[in-house]
Amino acid sequence: MTAGPQNSSNSGPADSGGFETVRANELINRVVQGDHAALADLFSLYRPRLWRLVAFRLHPQLQGRIDADDVLQDAWLRAIDRIESFLRDAATSPFLWFRTIVSQTLVDLHRFHMGAQKRSAAREFSINRGWSNESTSSSMSFHLQQPTKSPSSTLGRAEQARQLETALQGMNENDREVLALRHFEELSNSETARVLNMTEQAASARYIRALARLKQVLEVFPGGFEGAFSLHASARGRSEPSPGQALGP
Repeated sequence: MTAGPQNSSNSGPADSGGFETVRANELINRVVQGDHAALADLFSLYRPRLWRLVAFRLHPQLQGRIDADDVLQDAWLRAIDRIESFLRDAATSPFLWFRTIVSQTLVDLHRFHMGAQKRSAAREFSINRGWSNESTSSSMSFHLQQPTKSPSSTLGRAEQARQLETALQGMNENDREVLALRHFEELSNSETARVLNMTEQAASARYIRALARLKQVLEVFPGGFEGAFSLHASARGRSEPSPGQALGP
């Protein structure tokens, strides 16, 4: 299995709910039966969702310098090496199995490209604890800010980013993470509950509570809650690959 997975219209939309579940179950059964090529099809099925993870979690200083598709290619090669662990670790959710591998790939890239600035990269993400408080706050702050072009506005944006990140770090850790998972990575409530090791009912209730808290945090910033969230949605729509878009191997 040397060729990388391809993202084509034959794979179906990543957010098509029932179709994705049926298709995933079919591919999982093929992997279990020894058809390793099915792992590539499974990765392609989840690729748009994994792309969102990379676009959100990639460190702000590396945005525009590292291509999300390159990160996914590196992660795919790691998935091939770990296929023997698939049956054990992907039993509950193959998507979350891929998500863990992509997250670990991102951490290694952060360490490589940022050197001394990310000496603590090993603690940035762990299988048991997920992403660190600082990493999630930094990513959310970056994606919730208003764009600017002038030098003076850039300086103001940097200060706004510092203030916003501080405010986000003041939120409850689980509240902040459930927002990152549900809104930015667009995980389902069930997937979010698994990642955070809580019941689906608790995850749903926490998400509603966290949205209310975030609204309070953003009210003091330009554009407020609605402006920040609509900005993120429009920016994602311009940059995110469609399920039928070729993403390369």
